[in-house]
Amino acid sequence: MKITDIKCFPTNVGSGSQLIVKVETSNGIYGWGCSGLSGRELAVVGAIEHFRSLLVGKSPLHIGAIWQDLYRGQYFEGGRVLTAAISAIDIALHDIKAKALGVPVYDLLGGKQRDYIDCFASLRFRTFDDLMEKARILKKEGWKIFRLAPAEFEADSKGYFEPRESIVILADWLTKLRQEVGPEITIGIDYHHRLTAAETYSFMQRMPRGTIDFIEEPIRDESPEAYESLRKMIDVPFAIGEEFASKWQFLPYLERNITQYARIDVCNVGGITESMKVVAMAEAHYIDLMPHNPLGSICTAATIHVAAACTNFSWLEEVNTPAENMGTNDKAFYPVQPQLEGPRYKLPTEPGLGVEFNEELASKQEFKPVEIPRLHKKDGSYTNW
Repeated sequence: MKITDIKCFPTNVGSGSQLIVKVETSNGIYGWGCSGLSGRELAVVGAIEHFRSLLVGKSPLHIGAIWQDLYRGQYFEGGRVLTAAISAIDIALHDIKAKALGVPVYDLLGGKQRDYIDCFASLRFRTFDDLMEKARILKKEGWKIFRLAPAEFEADSKGYFEPRESIVILADWLTKLRQEVGPEITIGIDYHHRLTAAETYSFMQRMPRGTIDFIEEPIRDESPEAYESLRKMIDVPFAIGEEFASKWQFLPYLERNITQYARIDVCNVGGITESMKVVAMAEAHYIDLMPHNPLGSICTAATIHVAAACTNFSWLEEVNTPAENMGTNDKAFYPVQPQLEGPRYKLPTEPGLGVEFNEELASKQEFKPVEIPRLHKKDGSYTNW
């Protein structure tokens, strides 16, 4: 069996954009993969164009060797564009090999260690009433972990974001949310890099102890030293890593115990091959995975298999819940996909990833990249989204 072609499908699904990759082989078995570099899908397509000629004619079963070849096979190693491309290809190769052997992908990774994958609900809100209504729906439907994704800045049509104003508002809303849902619900918040270390400390000081159970990436992650200083200031667990594009980026955060949850993205970090190495590094430091999963069903499926095969797993992100639906798992595009049963996924049992993509539908679509919002402070300066 040899690789015969690699096809790219940049696609608009639901409210976002995705890059789906198909690896075809000489005996008719194919595999699906997905890139996680949202909003820059066409850059990843360019990288895959470079990789195609290197892979056609090779055995798809030599996954580890292919990973090393793609990563090391240029003078400028790594970077998010290249590792997003490698991720998509690597996931597709695991799909192929598992199908060829007639087993689920998790059986290639040592076998399953659990029967289902617990999820946390990504709860996006603009107003206090929006937050409370969605939280009540999720609690009623049996969801126990809420990861809050505040977008209160969208209530202002000008798109201003003032950190000091934001922390006052959100600290008040979160304190009232805790009172509403009670102590049994796990609450985290993703501040999406919008704060400084000082602003993060101020935010935490404005809420009673026990209001939130973790905080996700309040500051940018380029500097482990900055996060180390913040780690000394506050006593709430961190969740960091969704933008990391290699085990090397994870290394200081794991070795120095800066983060307590590894927000690994299988479609960005280097695929299933690299994910399992991060899993082992995290396990050695008693750090659990809390995978990033904002994309479609291929990302979900790949992450389910990684989570099934590791011992140090907490919760998988889910953006399509009873409270809101981003449409990233649209059945028209994914006729076969993992199915939620309440706040969890049962493990797939069919060979491969357990997902299919409608390439005919995607081929008919005119792709439009989805840009992130541009946020500014009131003085006109640019800030993070």
